[in-house]
Amino acid sequence: MEQYRILCFGDSLTWGFDPEKRNRMSGDKRWTGVLQNLLGDHYKVIEEGQSGRTIATEDPAEGEKNGIRYILPCIESHSPLDLMIVMLGTNDLKQKFGYSARDIAGEMQLFLEKVQAYNHFRMGDRMKILLIAPPIIGENGQGSWLDECFGFARASKVSAELSGWYEQLADRYHCYFLDAAKVVQTSPADGVHLDAENQTLLGTAIYEKLVEKHLVSGEREA
Repeated sequence: MEQYRILCFGDSLTWGFDPEKRNRMSGDKRWTGVLQNLLGDHYKVIEEGQSGRTIATEDPAEGEKNGIRYILPCIESHSPLDLMIVMLGTNDLKQKFGYSARDIAGEMQLFLEKVQAYNHFRMGDRMKILLIAPPIIGENGQGSWLDECFGFARASKVSAELSGWYEQLADRYHCYFLDAAKVVQTSPADGVHLDAENQTLLGTAIYEKLVEKHLVSGEREA
């Protein structure tokens, strides 16, 4: 039986950055690994997380982190694909950009337009998309090593507004939607990343959403 292929495109929250040890969590602790374990061997979860990745913004200090510039080569590299899960927007909240929630949603709109145009004309609309609004950052990490970078007082307010914009985009561009803020909380160790417990919660919530929308069978197949 041919595997159902799922591309997980995101930033350090998808890469699996450990907020306490400041390295990468083991594969079974990352939400992508949790999802793979719940789905079983008839599904292939493809990890495409990159620390510092933005939606569509160039960041000279970080290097090649612009998601919209990489997404089509990424899709082509991993094709055929049945589903793409995208969770981006956290790095766009950094102080140096000064973006509002509407600005970030505008970036995501460009991203989805590009992906869905390719999906329609080159993939026959085969690939479904699950858009995830990232968790609210900075609520419980004031004073952490990332506070100055993000400016938590402002970033937490802006990130809390993203879900409403993302849900509208999901409806407009025929995507499924999940609000991560209703499922997980960032770690007080840095205010941005997810600890192992919350990685598990997110992976489980994504699995349940896929089952709810009949994108996967809901019966684990080994």
